[in-house]
Amino acid sequence: MRRTFVLALTAAILGITAVCGAAEEPPKLQKSLHMVPMRDGTRLSTVVYRPADQKGPLPVIFIRGPYGKLPQQAAAGMCARGYVVVSQDVRGRFDSEGNDAIVFHNGGWSERRDGHDSLNWITEQEWSDDNIASWGGSALGITQNMQAVDAPPALKAQWVMVAFSDMYSQGSYQGGALRQSLMKTWLKKHKFDPRSLETFLAHPKYDKFWEEVNPEARAADVHAPGIYFGGWYDIFLQGTLNSFETIHNHGSDGARGNCRLIVGPYAHGGFTELTYPDNSAIPNAPQAGDALRFFDHLTKGIDNGVENDQPVHYYVMGDPEDNTAPGNFWRSADNWPPPSQLTPFYFHQNHQLSQAPPTTDGSLEYQYDPENPVPTVGGQNLFLDRGPKDQRKIESRDDVLLFTTDTLTEPVEVSGRIRATLFVSSDCPDTDFTVKLSDVYPDGRSMLVTDGILRARHRIGFDREDFLKPGEVYELTVDLWSTSLIFNRGHKIRIAVSSSNTPRFDTNPNTGSPIRSDDKTRVATNKLYLSPTRASHVTLPIFTAPATTGK
Repeated sequence: MRRTFVLALTAAILGITAVCGAAEEPPKLQKSLHMVPMRDGTRLSTVVYRPADQKGPLPVIFIRGPYGKLPQQAAAGMCARGYVVVSQDVRGRFDSEGNDAIVFHNGGWSERRDGHDSLNWITEQEWSDDNIASWGGSALGITQNMQAVDAPPALKAQWVMVAFSDMYSQGSYQGGALRQSLMKTWLKKHKFDPRSLETFLAHPKYDKFWEEVNPEARAADVHAPGIYFGGWYDIFLQGTLNSFETIHNHGSDGARGNCRLIVGPYAHGGFTELTYPDNSAIPNAPQAGDALRFFDHLTKGIDNGVENDQPVHYYVMGDPEDNTAPGNFWRSADNWPPPSQLTPFYFHQNHQLSQAPPTTDGSLEYQYDPENPVPTVGGQNLFLDRGPKDQRKIESRDDVLLFTTDTLTEPVEVSGRIRATLFVSSDCPDTDFTVKLSDVYPDGRSMLVTDGILRARHRIGFDREDFLKPGEVYELTVDLWSTSLIFNRGHKIRIAVSSSNTPRFDTNPNTGSPIRSDDKTRVATNKLYLSPTRASHVTLPIFTAPATTGK
């Protein structure tokens, strides 16, 4: 969500410094400041950069966010390509009027409305030719996703980087559990009105409040195609994938069938424990992620081959420390997810993970103490250590159940969405279940690939609460989001099941009371069932196309 990250990663990964940095010979720009009125009378501070040497109306690149307006140097490359750049502070931020009491929601005054009003204002200006593209990442991508729904027809294209498509499930309450570190730290760091956090905490269930900030549910009303750029370890990975999937396949005329997806081995910032090869920095078809090339085609009608690009470019990760290992290449495809065989890997009483289901009854149990939760080690974080980190220091805990395959004799590629099906019981009315997928290296390192959580009271739906009865067995599904990784021969696949991952997620007190309503906690005895009729397992999407496709 940080502006510096967005600018740096855009330049480093896509190699289009003209978009986010100065052009080699910066053009002379005309700069003007405006207070743009919204329909309720609130005025938003907006800067306009125009190339001084180009006459007549031009297409516009529109950027809006909560971090301050784009500096002139960053706009220079866009202007050099024949665009007017318009950058705006969202409501209640910096020089804009109003308040930021509920970020991205604005006290019921949706970012979508403000975005639409601003787009309409742009079309009324003499320097605009009524062709607008939007650009930006993280928070600047989120505002794009919001305004894209039912946008004015002048919006012709989008370049959306690392942004959620549904604030509840991806930004605030993943699996029904608060993304504690992300939300609390981000709001405090950027000095948002404290009422933002208070309001989010007051809505732990998915309700009408969250419907207002769920553009994914209205993908059919998006007409402007976009390039959606993300990372396998990014905080909003699933939002990037969902934006592409829903809009490319189910969007309105114009967007449907015309979107692009690019996903690489990146996080929302850097990570250190694994270093992917240099080829991870630039896709095998870098033009597919070139925002200005995409905009030139859609706002200027330039025939530059955009319509012939394959829609999807994703990096298939592998062991980056073994030069002979399969993986670590870019693959192009016509859609996401790629073809795969959904393959269950079952958990066994002896802690084995295998494709053979259990043949005898079994179970394993552990005690989860909210006063001593499992600490976060890596993953899709922003302010905590992020990315693929070695899990061994927490895998030895008594409240973590491990299930590991035999040493692989052949590589196994997992590309797509990952879900775990658990059969569980608890002696408490509510508790959490966490699941981690790791790649175990020959030297014993257990490198985190992806993880998920489910708050048991939301096992039937995030819009309701259904509490557990002591001793009763329940089936529930934990969403681990997605990845693309080849587990190399000599490695092992590991699943870790527990009930906490803190401070990535807030700890469940196990009491069944409204979360954060008091300081009371209970120790939960949680049981995982491993039998022929209650076969807990993880379902891995095993890639089915030839391994050389698109390499």
